[in-house]
Amino acid sequence: MRVLICEDSVLLREGLVRLLGDDGHEVVAALPDAAGLAAAVAETTPELCILDVRLPPTWTDEGIRAAIALRQRHPGLAVLVLSQYVEERYASDLIADGQGALGYLLKDRVADVADFLAAVASIAGGATVLDPEVVAQLLTRRRRDERLQSLTERERSVLALIAEGRSNQAIANALFVSEASVEKYITAIFTKLGLEQDETGNRRVIAALVHLGHDTTGATS
Repeated sequence: MRVLICEDSVLLREGLVRLLGDDGHEVVAALPDAAGLAAAVAETTPELCILDVRLPPTWTDEGIRAAIALRQRHPGLAVLVLSQYVEERYASDLIADGQGALGYLLKDRVADVADFLAAVASIAGGATVLDPEVVAQLLTRRRRDERLQSLTERERSVLALIAEGRSNQAIANALFVSEASVEKYITAIFTKLGLEQDETGNRRVIAALVHLGHDTTGATS
C-alpha cells in the first residue's frame, strides 16, 4: 500500500516510515508540515494519508483541516489522524464530513505495533477505526449536550449566569425575577443535569463546568 505521512515529530515520523516499510508498505512521502501536502498527494497518489492533528506553524488544527480538505478533494483517499490527546471537536468535524475510510487514533496506540498495523489495514480497506478514548469522550459529549438541550430558555440563562460566578441575588437582578424564582430554576437545572446533592456542595461548580464544556467543545479542543 502507498502511504503518505505528515508528522512534525522527527522521531515519530521516521518510526512510522520504518514500521510501515517493514510491514511491506511503500511510504511515498514523509512531510514535517502541511505546507506541501496537497501537492505531494497529487504527485504521489497515496492510498492512505497519516497526519498529526497539530502541525506547524501554530500546532493547533492544521493537520485536521488538511485531513478534511484532502477528503473533500479525494473522496476515495483513506485518512488516519494521530493525536497526542483526544481533540473532541476535531474528531467530530472529521467524522461529520462523511468522506470515506477514516481513522482517529491516539499516538500511544502506535506503540502496540500489531494493533496499529491492523488499524492501518482496516482503514485502507474502507473501515472507520476510532480510538476507544475518542469514542468514550464523544459519547460523554453527546450525553452532556442532551442534558443541556432539556433545559428551558430561562434555565439556560440562569446557568450561563452561574457560569459567570453570579450569586442568586445577582442572577435575580439580571433577569428581573425574585431570588426564590432563581432558586427554583437552579433546582430544576441540577435535576435535569443529574447533579445530586453531596457533602462537597459543589453542584454549582459542576453545573458551570457542564455549561462551559458545552460551549468550548463547539468551538475549541
